[in-house]
Parts: sequence; structure tokens; C-alpha cells
Amino acid sequence: MRYLGLDLGSKTLGIAVSDKTGMIASSVKTIRHNEEYEKLLNIICDIVKEMNIEAIVLGFPKNMDNSIGIKGQLSLDFKEKLAQVVSVPIFLQDERLTTKTATDMLIDGNISRKKRKKIVDSVAATIILQTFLDKENKK
Repeated sequence: MRYLGLDLGSKTLGIAVSDKTGMIASSVKTIRHNEEYEKLLNIICDIVKEMNIEAIVLGFPKNMDNSIGIKGQLSLDFKEKLAQVVSVPIFLQDERLTTKTATDMLIDGNISRKKRKKIVDSVAATIILQTFLDKENKK
């Protein structure tokens, strides 16, 4: 089963995909959207078709106390809109600290600040997706 991982931010969307076995997540790209969510929906629809995606995993940013804040609500709203344009299941995955983890990984890898800024969201999407895949594969 092939999954699409999404890390929705206020200005960018990080994208990752799994292999066909649903075991390994890989970073694809980061898209700058500047809150043009309708445009993002079209791009995601195209990716779902082109890559034969069977399910989507959307990062769900919760507050550290497990409450849902503004960004969490943005993800819930985006999930609803996405569900209207794709016919695959959409799962929410807790993404607390994924951007920090991604940033730390890139710093440890000696990636320059300029390059980090361009890829951190797709790396975060990869972490979100891999976390989901690991959880699913343990079932």
C-alpha cells in the first residue's frame, strides 16, 4: 500500500511518500503555497493519481498538553477539504516536535541553513509518515 505524507504549514507543504510495501517513507519536495489551499488540493490530487497513492497521512499538530490549537484546527479543516477531492482514506498523525527533529537531523548532517530552510518541511513530512507506517506495521 502506497501512502502520501503531508506536513501542512502556514506557508509551505512538506510532501513524502512511502514505497509500495508501505514500509519506508521518503522525502519528495516542499511546496510554497502562501495560504492558497485550493491550489494545494489540486496538486495533491495530481500526486495521488500519478503515484497511485492509496492513503494519505496528514500531520496533526497538537499542543504539548494534547489540546488542539490554531494550527491543529487548520489541519482538521484541510483534511475536510481534502476528503472532498480525493477518494482515498486520510489519517491524522500527531506531529508534535517533528519540525524540530527534522531541523536537528539536518544540522547533524551539516546541511547549510539556506538548504535546511528549503527541505525541512519535506523531512518533517517523512518523519510524520514513517511514524505512522511504523505504528501500522506493528499491528
